[in-house]
Amino acid sequence: MLYAGLISLAFPMTAVVAQDNPFDQFPVVIQCKYHETFHAFYLSRVSKDGTATYSASDRIAGTITIDGKAKAIGAEGGGSCVGKTLSELRASHQAYDLKR
Repeated sequence: MLYAGLISLAFPMTAVVAQDNPFDQFPVVIQCKYHETFHAFYLSRVSKDGTATYSASDRIAGTITIDGKAKAIGAEGGGSCVGKTLSELRASHQAYDLKR
């Protein structure tokens, strides 16, 4: 029991949180209209180069970077989000951030 107390003093049990969490930089959900249907695209990953990938139902997806424009993956024409920046998506109320 004494050892457990010493270990907890030396190594406190706290959650480790990355200071530069890339998920904090992107909205959790982006809403787009595609083929007359509204879709919710959920943030699924952020790669090392800072590209965020969003996916929705029907196996459709898109990417965006902090300073870039939204691009569709595997679909021609895209939807109402293609070509917009994160600032434009937020201004048009298509991007939803997670509030803490």
